[in-house]
Amino acid sequence: MPTLETVSTEALVQRGITLFRKCFPNSGEPTVASAAPGRVNLIGEHTDYNEGFVLPMALEDRETVFVGTSFLDSGFGSLPRARLVSELCPDQPVEFALRNISPGEAYAGPAWANYIRGMVAQFLERSVRVPSFDAVVVSEVPLGGGVSSSAALEMACAVFLQEITGVSLDPVERARMGQRVEHLYAGVPSGIMDQLISAAGVAGSALLIDCRTLETRAIPLDDPEMVIVVVNSNVKHSLADGEYGRRRRTCEQAAAALNVASLRDATREQLEASRTRGILGPPEEKVYERALHVIEENNRVLHAVSALQERDYVRFGKLMYESHESLRTNYQVSCDEIDALVEIARQVPGVYGSRMTGGGFGGCTVTLVRADAVAMLLERIEALYPKRTGKHPTSFISKPGPGSRPLAIEHS
Repeated sequence: MPTLETVSTEALVQRGITLFRKCFPNSGEPTVASAAPGRVNLIGEHTDYNEGFVLPMALEDRETVFVGTSFLDSGFGSLPRARLVSELCPDQPVEFALRNISPGEAYAGPAWANYIRGMVAQFLERSVRVPSFDAVVVSEVPLGGGVSSSAALEMACAVFLQEITGVSLDPVERARMGQRVEHLYAGVPSGIMDQLISAAGVAGSALLIDCRTLETRAIPLDDPEMVIVVVNSNVKHSLADGEYGRRRRTCEQAAAALNVASLRDATREQLEASRTRGILGPPEEKVYERALHVIEENNRVLHAVSALQERDYVRFGKLMYESHESLRTNYQVSCDEIDALVEIARQVPGVYGSRMTGGGFGGCTVTLVRADAVAMLLERIEALYPKRTGKHPTSFISKPGPGSRPLAIEHS
């Protein structure tokens, strides 16, 4: 099975410098660089937009990097402008004026650049003067794999814009800006987990996030005998196709029926009573099942934090399996390929737990496994997954890395 190569942040910056020199030969040397990681959510799925709890970690060596420079002279009439190039499509540069950006205006450019337009708009809405800039984007965050490539792009862009404007924003504010970009420019009514873990990740720790207060607590995950393996089913997903939004609306419907501000405040007893009274809507709308997942998933996150702190990996893994089963049956956001990966992992000695991670409908699994069992796990997946699904997976091993930050540029 192909295993993604580990690429250091320093190597990404050098790739960015090389690309910048090639694409912008008349712009001088790049002066600003920033990085932001993708993420994997260990447990707590579809709880963030219900103001619940999540336990993600930032992915070390799976980062998106901005490299660029800014100018006083716009070179675009009297308006400041941005010129952008992605490593994925270097022959398709993007250029736009840095004013009057709105989600309602017609936009025919590539989707990745729209996230950047959206982030620039967040700065402009705060009356920040954004100077003209040239920048390139390079990344080792898998696209469409449920590890938050869009959040990494947004947070790397936010730090880059901070650096060229001199504005200081805390991680929570940057995360809120990224969430608005998702809502307004990508059409995804997401919670804030992806942006906040990318903005505020802590090396060596998972991050318990309270998605109501946005308070965070680092939970150490630095046992050298334990490894996090992320396996991409290579079933691509798009959260803008309606199912994600449908789940969110159903949760809001459930909260209204239960007379609570959000499902974060609901209990299993309240849910059962409402079901008995017949106020949750027609059975085919699955309001009960969706709410049941959220209520129990919040409890699983808190139990998982306790297990991790006690290094009780058996208990933690059991909670991962319970989470996946609920996502499969109650929330119905898994798929056959993801289920196959979880079942294959479950049969490997040394695997403590495995589950789907991310919004669902494809993407990745996350597996907690002993370091000495990783080779067997990957061998089993490589042998069995294609037979069961006709698809070929990719994987990578990671540990908790740091969140978004500016980077030093060293020219060679």
